[in-house]
Amino acid sequence: MKVLQPPTWARPRGYANGVMARGQTVCVAGMIGWDAQCQFHTDDFAGQVRQTLLNVVAVLDEAGAKPEHIVRMTWYVTDKREYLAAGREIGIAFREIIGSFNAAMTAVQVSALMEDRAKVEIEVTAVIPD
Repeated sequence: MKVLQPPTWARPRGYANGVMARGQTVCVAGMIGWDAQCQFHTDDFAGQVRQTLLNVVAVLDEAGAKPEHIVRMTWYVTDKREYLAAGREIGIAFREIIGSFNAAMTAVQVSALMEDRAKVEIEVTAVIPD
């Protein structure tokens, strides 16, 4: 995997502007903050992010992929202020579960997610190197 960073651009905080990778592609559908039995254990934003990231890793594991193989993440959040306010806790969970901040990332506020209690949904593309 190679991070794409134009030399005159400021380094983004918490993500990469672009990523180039070669290998087997793994696409993970939008994961939300419920457990394997589709039960929510918290309405706390950072808590849901933590569970969502654990769910992403579980699906990646099914393909033999690891968090370091993630090249792209798209975050759908229902409240950008709540997302920003939980930034520290989200960062802690992200570093603990995913590790690196080298994925190309997009975050979008949406009016709602399909599950009423869901506050965040994350979809991922990973590439297992050749």
